[in-house]
Amino acid sequence: MLSGIITAILLVLFIVGWMWAWSPRRQHDFDAAARLPLDEQATSVVIASQANHRNKERVS
Repeated sequence: MLSGIITAILLVLFIVGWMWAWSPRRQHDFDAAARLPLDEQATSVVIASQANHRNKERVS
């Protein structure tokens, strides 16, 4: 009985998460994230940020 309730709750959570991910309001965010690898300026900022993070780890 308990396993059936847990399964039903997990199914509902999965469906809610799926609906959130595919909602039209999220499309702009996902489109922007999909373009990030093609955007040279954003890529250079990410690379510089990663380099700074590595340098801080070496100093610590």
